[in-house]
Amino acid sequence: MPDLKARHQNRKHILALDAMGGDNAPYSVLAGAALFAKTNQNVDFLFFGDSAKLTPIFNKFPILANRATIEHTEDFIAAEEKPSTALRRGKKSSMRLAIEAVKEGKADAVVSAGNTGALMIMSKLILKTLDGIDRPAIGTIIPTKIGSSLLLDMGANSACDAENLVQFSIMGDAFAKAALAKESPSIGLLNIGSEELKGHETVRVANQIISEEYTNLNYHGYVEGDDIMTGVVDVIVTDGFTGNVVLKAIEGTAKILTGFFKQGFKASLFSRIGLLFSALSLKKVFKKIDPRNHNGAMFLGLNGISIKSHGNADKIGFSNALKVAVNLIENKINQKIIEELKLINNK
Repeated sequence: MPDLKARHQNRKHILALDAMGGDNAPYSVLAGAALFAKTNQNVDFLFFGDSAKLTPIFNKFPILANRATIEHTEDFIAAEEKPSTALRRGKKSSMRLAIEAVKEGKADAVVSAGNTGALMIMSKLILKTLDGIDRPAIGTIIPTKIGSSLLLDMGANSACDAENLVQFSIMGDAFAKAALAKESPSIGLLNIGSEELKGHETVRVANQIISEEYTNLNYHGYVEGDDIMTGVVDVIVTDGFTGNVVLKAIEGTAKILTGFFKQGFKASLFSRIGLLFSALSLKKVFKKIDPRNHNGAMFLGLNGISIKSHGNADKIGFSNALKVAVNLIENKINQKIIEELKLINNK
């Protein structure tokens, strides 16, 4: 195995990967890294997992030979394991060791398709939160009619107070500037209506605080569920319970629509002929709504980059999670969140 530390001067980034996390691990992790490596020459990898299981797969991808090392551990966090149990038991787990690599400066970001709750609690414990942030939030990019938007929180905090939603808005603003190249990203609070008195007290109080005290933010106001995919705002802020339901609904709808299209074009000879004429356009549509192409969610607010890949991601999906990690490294996301907090709090 190559000595990545000795070669780190010649490459920009090292990613620490939990090779045992996810439904399709370890194959999807190594195959995804190999796929990503083909178009990203400036990235190396640290795989954390059982070397007996990883090595045969590793050897199938020559591109990894001089770009990765395997850090052996037989312990891993199961998908169904309670986060509290994982935290207590998994001190030598592939997930925890990958996170610690970021803390120790051996890697620039950690990526895992494993247990979300465990990744959240371990990342928070080891990496800590940025100054001024009470709770991290999971943010993910979703496709819209006119491009992409950021949705947060999507599961880290099932219950939030108004101050949490305000902090999520500030972090979302910084993320959209860094990752979506938005100069002045518009922000909306997800609600059941656009009127001032709609929604529960938490969202109403957050709306008032942002409107009156955070005028530096490009605050749109409330957005409703049917606004999410239109791209009416660049950042959609909600609590983790609602955000997770929204995300799963979007992913499920995308899969059903894809299935409907495929069934429809198999129905008759004329539909097959129609497919020939519309194949290019449909390919673009399918690519846009394919959840694999939007894989990779970040725990915003941590003092280090921790990326959650979808648990059932294949090599394409995992490769896109790596893309998110590198994008955030290169755009110095945490530095921008800190700068945004200082700018807004000194308004």
